[in-house]
Order: sequence, then structure tokens, then C-alpha cells
Amino acid sequence: MNITSGPSQAALRDAAGARLAEAAIVAAIRIPLTGLRAASRGRKSIALARQTAMYLAHVAFGLSLTRVGICFGRDRTTVRHACALIEDRRDDPALEFGLAALEVALLATMTRLLEQPAEMRQ
Repeated sequence: MNITSGPSQAALRDAAGARLAEAAIVAAIRIPLTGLRAASRGRKSIALARQTAMYLAHVAFGLSLTRVGICFGRDRTTVRHACALIEDRRDDPALEFGLAALEVALLATMTRLLEQPAEMRQ
């Protein structure tokens, strides 16, 4: 199976990007994945982590706001709000450095995954 072509492969690739962004945030902030995936907003720290993961999925992988919303179980307008919120916070040099590092790591990871032979991805 070639994960880089066709409509269903594109949806799988988008979902994989969203899951990678989730995993990166969970690891970086050290929060439980269950909190990030909860249907409710949760504590402020969990909501901010989810917003950051949505932002990274949108920016690093170029997913549309609608696609990010589908991947995270949220509405497109919620994703738009999250992206605006995180973008406004990038004025903080420490946050900017962290987000830039995560973006580079996510892109490198996705590139590496897509370069693997199909039999190794299954």
C-alpha cells in the first residue's frame, strides 16, 4: 500500500500527522494522552496542550482546519481559534523556540515514515 497517493491514503496520512502532533505534545509537556483526547475541554493546561497539537498539525503538515477538526474531534472554528491563540503566543522567544523545534522534528519524522518501504509501515 502506498500511503502517499489516493484519497483514502491522504486521509490516513493526515490522521497520522495529527497523531504525531499529539504524541509530540504529550511527550514535551508530559500530560496524559487521555486528557488530550477527551471530549470535554478539561483543565486549562490540557486545553492549551490540545490547541498546540492542533496548531502543529495545521502548520507542520499543512492540514486544513476542517481536517484538523476531524482528526481531533473538534469543529473547524475551534481549530481556527486554537491556531490564532498559539500564533499570538509565538511572540514569547522560549515558546517560539520550542514550537519551531517540534515542527522540524515532526516534519523529519513524517518524512522518514513515508520513505520506509510499505512492508515496514504495517
